[in-house]
Amino acid sequence: MTSPSINSNIHAHPLIDAHHHFWALDGQVAYPWLEDSPVENFFLGDYAAIRQPFQVADLKRLVPEGFELVGSVHCEAEASRPQAEKETRWITEQAAIHGLPSAHVGWAAFGTEACAAQLDAQCDSPLFRGVRAKPVTAATPQTRQSVAGTSGSLQDPRWCEGLALLTERDLSWDLRVPAWHLEEAATTLQDYPGLRVILNHSGLPWDRTPEGLAQWRAGMRALSENPNVAVKLSELGTPWHAWDASANHELLCEVLDIFGPRRCLFASNFPVSGLKVSYGDWLSLVTGAIAQTASHDQRQIAFDQVLHDNAIHWYRLPIAAITHDAAITHDARPTQHARQEAP
Repeated sequence: MTSPSINSNIHAHPLIDAHHHFWALDGQVAYPWLEDSPVENFFLGDYAAIRQPFQVADLKRLVPEGFELVGSVHCEAEASRPQAEKETRWITEQAAIHGLPSAHVGWAAFGTEACAAQLDAQCDSPLFRGVRAKPVTAATPQTRQSVAGTSGSLQDPRWCEGLALLTERDLSWDLRVPAWHLEEAATTLQDYPGLRVILNHSGLPWDRTPEGLAQWRAGMRALSENPNVAVKLSELGTPWHAWDASANHELLCEVLDIFGPRRCLFASNFPVSGLKVSYGDWLSLVTGAIAQTASHDQRQIAFDQVLHDNAIHWYRLPIAAITHDAAITHDARPTQHARQEAP
């Protein structure tokens, strides 16, 4: 399903992976869920295969022929929460040594007195662009109302103060909630009109029943009405349904139709997604969806945007865009706190 226009290029197509994880498991940074406290009922099932080091060279080896990984965004990997700042420092060191990642999305304790200081400490890193802090969510769509308004939820004013702190620091929020909370997230974000938000994992359409998909579509449309929200084309594994490449292709097409190719970012979620699909097959699914949804005359531009340029814009990477579209490149720069050290 990979686009012929990409495969026929003499030179490899530049690729930016907007969401992946690294961990060394060597004691520098602790990851309890990988090392000593395995998660019961992990959403992708048995994850023993990823309880081993995964670092820059491992990611590069996965990129298929025809593509060149020229940049990436590392997302916090559930390190021991007291070590969030240590994870950011470790990732920054890896980038200095290996040239990747190009940016880092860290973590901070929303709803606590420590949050502002944690953000400021991580802003010392030239890679730090934003935070992934997950609100409290329900385990199923049927129990969604059981968490509404509780501490740490999307309706908790104290927890949402963290979103205001991000806005003040020109940082972004990586939003990760299952599909049945997407409309709530859209409502919450109305109070933070200046916040740059990148929705993780295609909105996590875990419930593939007709009712579940209708709820996912409604939430995706609600979020798409906010021009400051983009979405990562990533992670369509689900705890309740077997991997279905054809169905996942159709879901990717729907995301592209709802958000448009200028607000969709290629992302792998590796090594986690590797439990269900190879890197090459996932990339092929994404490029196939782009090819199906873009008109013939706009197809190459859409490839360039989704696979490369949009990550530059949304994460302000110090990398030159391909399309040179003013709408894409206007903010394609590091945040103020990082600019002085960017090349």
